[in-house]
Amino acid sequence: MLEASNNNELPAIPGKRYFTIGEVSELCGVKSHVLRYWEQEFSQLKPVKRRGNRRYYQRHDVILIRQIRSLLYDQGYTIGGARQKLSGEEVNEDHNQSQQIIRQMRIELEELLAVLKK
Repeated sequence: MLEASNNNELPAIPGKRYFTIGEVSELCGVKSHVLRYWEQEFSQLKPVKRRGNRRYYQRHDVILIRQIRSLLYDQGYTIGGARQKLSGEEVNEDHNQSQQIIRQMRIELEELLAVLKK
């Protein structure tokens, strides 16, 4: 179970292949215009664009957006600092992304366990 201090965590990422910008906005706690801006600022963030220039984000994009959000909002990095951090100049601190992946896996495993117990 999650600790009380983690109640404000972001929701689990569903097991889908593609997400719309609205879904990603809800999953990451960021407005859609901010996501479009971050696409311009972070070269790693490249959602698939289809008919009518609609954006479709994949799971790795959602994880990257959560990492960007954490760098900017939680850790206090500037856009430039976050860009440098993500570009690999400080590779030693992949800890946050690893923790996020572990939390996500734990949530998914707990959900699977609940289904299996039924």
